[in-house]
Amino acid sequence: MSDATTTDLYEVTMAMSYLREGMTGPATFSLFVRALPPERGFLVAAGLESALDYLADFHVGPEDVDAFAAALNRPPGDLAPLLGLTFTGQVRAVPEGRIVLAGEPLLEVTAPLPQAQLVESYVLNRLSHQTAIASKAARCVLAAAGRPVVDFSLRRTHGPQAGFQAARLGAMVGFAGTSNVAAATAEGIPAVGTMAHSFVEAFATEEDAFRAFARCHPGPVTLLVDTYDTDEGVRVAARVLRDLDRGPGSAVRLDSGDLGDLATRARSILDDVDLPDVRIIASGGLDEYSVDDLVRSGAPIDTYAVGTRIGVSADAPYLDSAYKLVEFDGHPVMKLSSAKVTAPGRKQVFRRPGCADEIALADELPPDDGVPLLETVMLNGRRTGRRPTLDECRERLSADLGELPSAARRIRAPVAPRATTSGRLSVLTAHVRQRIEDQMPAVPARQAPERAPAGSHRSIPR
Repeated sequence: MSDATTTDLYEVTMAMSYLREGMTGPATFSLFVRALPPERGFLVAAGLESALDYLADFHVGPEDVDAFAAALNRPPGDLAPLLGLTFTGQVRAVPEGRIVLAGEPLLEVTAPLPQAQLVESYVLNRLSHQTAIASKAARCVLAAAGRPVVDFSLRRTHGPQAGFQAARLGAMVGFAGTSNVAAATAEGIPAVGTMAHSFVEAFATEEDAFRAFARCHPGPVTLLVDTYDTDEGVRVAARVLRDLDRGPGSAVRLDSGDLGDLATRARSILDDVDLPDVRIIASGGLDEYSVDDLVRSGAPIDTYAVGTRIGVSADAPYLDSAYKLVEFDGHPVMKLSSAKVTAPGRKQVFRRPGCADEIALADELPPDDGVPLLETVMLNGRRTGRRPTLDECRERLSADLGELPSAARRIRAPVAPRATTSGRLSVLTAHVRQRIEDQMPAVPARQAPERAPAGSHRSIPR
């Protein structure tokens, strides 16, 4: 089976119905986040590149048809119309690393309706998950205020693939390295790592452990000093580093307790024995909130190693994202469900100074002070350009952060900018809404009771 089967069953049933009904005209689906999670002043667009890989390779083969048939408990012949289906459409999207706001399309797919429908689940999963992680990681970089941040998330992310994505996304937003060897190798990210408490426990003494580790690894080393008594662990590490002349570039790592206080005491111990170049690395349940607190307190921590909370975006583990049909066969369409109304038509987002964005129709001209965010990244099922580097994504993010109001960059109680809607899009929305409502059957008015019971406070329908 291929990744074509990584989809929700209703995508298959809808695609089959479309094919049976001859509904193969071009359809545009828009992928957006309805509202930002709490404590978010912005999102970082991510996941596009892996989604484009999927679309470029999308092909429904015989084994996929068999899998669909088994899931539906139907003969494979019934699913024959799906055999050989590929993605031949167009994708317009916000490049990875750019800041996006609520309601703004991250991506729009235009393709024959069965194709655009069948790829929904996979594409939505890729962009939703990775945008959530990238946004959390970017906040951690902001909180560190120029100090290096490294990724230690692999062991507790929701699967190895999610761990790989977290390492890549961390590097994309400015992390200095990752402990994930596979991601470091594949993405050209500096690999970083120290030792575990089990290593120290395996030796008779901390000093034996530290000396053995240093003998095995030439050059700077990082020693974990809080297996037993942290202050004593720092003293032992200092003695070993001085004896072996391994101070410059080396570090001690604090992984538990009051990290600010421990870092202050560790810095004093190291400085007292003339080891000012030995850095202090902090880890252990850190996220942007705790990093922000430590930085603001003046804790002498040189590097922050973040893991679980960033790798799973612990405080906001999902996005209220959607992939909605906005145009079919040349006709704009919209959804009117309560609290989930969508805007019709293919769209563009114009970025204006201060991230005062405007959501417009795709064929509108940009305002004098605005630039379009969505770019054509796929035509006829093939990429239109090369894959961007992580450095290029970081540069995009850095530029957008420079435009973002300071209130949106705050770690606590951020205030997110709100995108406005162009006049043409507002007019189209009202027109399509009216057209839909005109086509709906009239609902008979409910007859009010002639007399309300004594003591009743029920309102009479108007």
